[in-house]
Amino acid sequence: MISLIQNALPYKVLFAHFLFAFLILALVFRESWGKVIVGFIHRHSLLLGLLVSLSAIVGSMFYSNILGFPPCELCWWQRVLIYPQAALFLVALRNKDRSVFNYSWVLSSLAALVSLYQIWVQSGGVSILDCTAVGGECLKVYVNAFGYITIPVMSLTVSAYLLLLAYINRKHE
Repeated sequence: MISLIQNALPYKVLFAHFLFAFLILALVFRESWGKVIVGFIHRHSLLLGLLVSLSAIVGSMFYSNILGFPPCELCWWQRVLIYPQAALFLVALRNKDRSVFNYSWVLSSLAALVSLYQIWVQSGGVSILDCTAVGGECLKVYVNAFGYITIPVMSLTVSAYLLLLAYINRKHE
């Protein structure tokens, strides 16, 4: 069962990337065919934010606690920036408070920057931190599917979805 989940996660991320591209197109064409989709996302943005942030928690816990991949320092920073958003969205959903996106925007932007840095260093970029120095924990690649899906790419995907939800919420208001 664990092997099945481990093998399925990169496919879910790949599907999420195709869905993200479709949602960007819906946003671009929000005056025509994308209007219904963007409206749906806006109406359910608090629930979607909760589900996206919970998926990040479950996914990272699966990799570290079930598969035994130790999270590096950059992974911890990404967790610090993404994990609290589940609680924020849960409270916001209960109170129907869309101002949560003001906080989510900042946290997700920072998480995306950390993810982008880790992706860049893992791709051969110059390191500026000790943890990403040659042989550092942050350079280890535990997952590499389809030639580009790694754990930092998964984190970036979560951040991008949360940023997209914040953007749609702001535009729709």
